[in-house]
Amino acid sequence: MTILDRLKMLSEGVTIAFDSIRANKARAALTILGVTVGVFVVTGMSATVQGINAGVSASLAAAGPTTFFVTRWPVAINSCNGSADSCPWRHNAPLSLDDAHVILRQPGIQSVIVHVGNSAQVKFRGNNIPSASVDAYTADWTDVNDGDMVAGRNFTEGENTDASSVVVINVALRKQLFPDLQDEQAVGKEIMVAANPFRVIGIWDQTGSLFDNADEPKATVPFETAYRKLNFGIRWLDLTVKPRDGVTQDVAMDQAIAALRIRRQLKPSQDNTFFVSTPEKVMELYNDIVGKFFVFMIGLSAIGLMVGGVGVIAIMMISVTERTREIGVRKALGATRATILWQFLVEAATLTMIGAITGLVIGGALTYVIRSNTSIKASIPPLAIVAALLAAAFTGILFGLFPAYRAAKLDPVEALRYE
Repeated sequence: MTILDRLKMLSEGVTIAFDSIRANKARAALTILGVTVGVFVVTGMSATVQGINAGVSASLAAAGPTTFFVTRWPVAINSCNGSADSCPWRHNAPLSLDDAHVILRQPGIQSVIVHVGNSAQVKFRGNNIPSASVDAYTADWTDVNDGDMVAGRNFTEGENTDASSVVVINVALRKQLFPDLQDEQAVGKEIMVAANPFRVIGIWDQTGSLFDNADEPKATVPFETAYRKLNFGIRWLDLTVKPRDGVTQDVAMDQAIAALRIRRQLKPSQDNTFFVSTPEKVMELYNDIVGKFFVFMIGLSAIGLMVGGVGVIAIMMISVTERTREIGVRKALGATRATILWQFLVEAATLTMIGAITGLVIGGALTYVIRSNTSIKASIPPLAIVAALLAAAFTGILFGLFPAYRAAKLDPVEALRYE
């Protein structure tokens, strides 16, 4: 059989598949719906994960390749429910400014960014946000956060030391407090943060990620200001440490760990009462979470494809029964078993491919909505499109094999007698 003959058979199978859909709309819709749901789940999941991956990678890259983090809590998935028994690290002494100063004095350390987060009421005249996120940082926080200062400036180390009442707000907060002003016009305005007057000195356009949503209104104030004037607690303080140029991450981490162990008077046999993690460790945790989510969503997708596969068997068996005489005529005219088998397999695969294409279209629309309305830069990987189409075609062929085989082995004489 030549390639041209196979192409003609393929075209004929596709045409017959569309005729079957028109003749059996309800059964075909069930088949297509199951496959559509399965492909839609895979496509939407892949697009979202792709966008989150890009955001997470950008956030970690912004901190720098040698940067590491010091926290009171572990960067890990565990069974901690908030109690001291399930969270033994709660017995650890909180990190403090003195801990940051001890680390900063080490020869391999360039800077230590101190951070603590909280929430507070933020107001400007009639515009009120009851509980906006407020981050307190030391002055060099922009070195480890992914974004740009689109108007104004950051606060200085002197303003941090003096606990100045200055604030940098993100674009989302500017839009809510000053909906009629541009970024540049908002600089210099006085707003109320937890009933304290603060002068806006900068507008920060942050890059959203899994860990930091750019659409959430957020204010950033000097750490000392938050501690002295806003009564921020520092029990959940965390540190971001940047090594000096030419100093490896491992060397800098060893220096920081040794300095903190000496300060906390830990014996060689005692474990650290703090945790040190790297961007790679954070990414490993993220991949672990995404991996579990991926397995769950693949399960949902498989159920959808299974429903579609059952629909394929049902509609193809009916199609074989309804076209028994036609099969007998084709065999009487010289059609081989392979020809009949091929025709019905193409018909089954066409049904599932229609469902796959529909699922891709809906998934593409969802991707556009996510990308347009959230900080997640969702995009469908080309590999996901290929995988979805192949999975749909495989489902059609697998579940259509039995009906196709039944059609192929029909006796032409008996088939011609069928009423």
